[in-house]
Amino acid sequence: MISNASSALKRHAVPKPANGARGLVRHIPIRTIQAAPGSRNIISGPEKPKSFQVYEAIPPLREIRRDALLKGESVGFVPTMGALHDGHFALIRQAAAENKHVYVSIFVNPTQFGVNEDLASYPRDLPQDLGKLAALCTEFNEDAGMGKLSTVFTPKTTSMYPNLPPTSEVDGNGSFVTITPLSSVLEGASRPIFFRGVATVVMKLLNIVRPERVYFGQKDIQQTYVVRRMVEDFHLDTQVRVGNTVREPDGLALSSRNVYLGSRRRGVATVLLKALTSVQDAYLNGKRRREDLLAAALQVSNAAQETERNLASHQRACFEVDYFSLADPKTMDELFEVDSEKGAILSGAIKMLPVEDPQEGEHAGLGGDTTTVRLIDNIRLDLVSPKLQPTTGGYHELR
Repeated sequence: MISNASSALKRHAVPKPANGARGLVRHIPIRTIQAAPGSRNIISGPEKPKSFQVYEAIPPLREIRRDALLKGESVGFVPTMGALHDGHFALIRQAAAENKHVYVSIFVNPTQFGVNEDLASYPRDLPQDLGKLAALCTEFNEDAGMGKLSTVFTPKTTSMYPNLPPTSEVDGNGSFVTITPLSSVLEGASRPIFFRGVATVVMKLLNIVRPERVYFGQKDIQQTYVVRRMVEDFHLDTQVRVGNTVREPDGLALSSRNVYLGSRRRGVATVLLKALTSVQDAYLNGKRRREDLLAAALQVSNAAQETERNLASHQRACFEVDYFSLADPKTMDELFEVDSEKGAILSGAIKMLPVEDPQEGEHAGLGGDTTTVRLIDNIRLDLVSPKLQPTTGGYHELR
């Protein structure tokens, strides 16, 4: 397993703001973070007195961004919903390698959650996230070639949606950005308001931060296409940069929602990647027709479902397949046959169902294994690319 940075950090008490700032700006000094033994995300070495600022309000953030703009200093922006992990850190590191300043936002956006989704239970721990970012700030300070993690934006919902309370209804009131038809297929078919909420909040954040570059992970591949389409259609002066999926040693894509998986479901969760890599094998062996390729994924998932059903109730971890998709790498349109010169985006989603008959002493995830956990993943099919390795990292620009 990749060690979680949260276990490597002691709880970080966020200093209260002085001079009547009322929580709008906070300085996070690096020296308040202490490393636990065996930590992998803490960079050892001499402490430096540099810090980043945390903004809850929009006007002071815009003021410091304006200063950077006047100085000709570039900003790379990494929007997150918190519960930070190594996937986020990889994007932040890339932003630091390409920009003078790195801004990170932490905001659980209510408009991308459906009525019966996990908005209320979504993992939140701002002090812990700030502690992890402080460790990254130390790392960047020790590398002269890296930019500075200078700003963290943690807005309130009332700041991001000032006029009307956000709604989770498909036909709800409010000011929204809708990207069609891209937002209504695949993830959008399963979660009808998801991409409307994503596009809306990203548009708001880009208008506030005005970064030269914004960074997303390939795990959320359809999201990157939605954002890129929005940036192009609205002539936003921002480059969309996409980092490769960061994975656990056994291949499970890192996700903030993985904390919902207890030990039983975690052991089965890799079936999605196994199904996708079986398609990759078929592709590398010359298969090109949709039905031939996706049949390989269904064979793997069906066999795994049968195995779980045959186990006793206190042992099994059942799941449902939401979809497998074979899409054009430029448009995300579904393909009936893959063009070898273009390749394809292979993606899928499964739902890990609540655990049956939980046992005393069994390791349960956040929420006690009672929450349905939706997992997504994808692979780029390309003849010139090597077979996916479980620890694939790296970075590329979305084209």
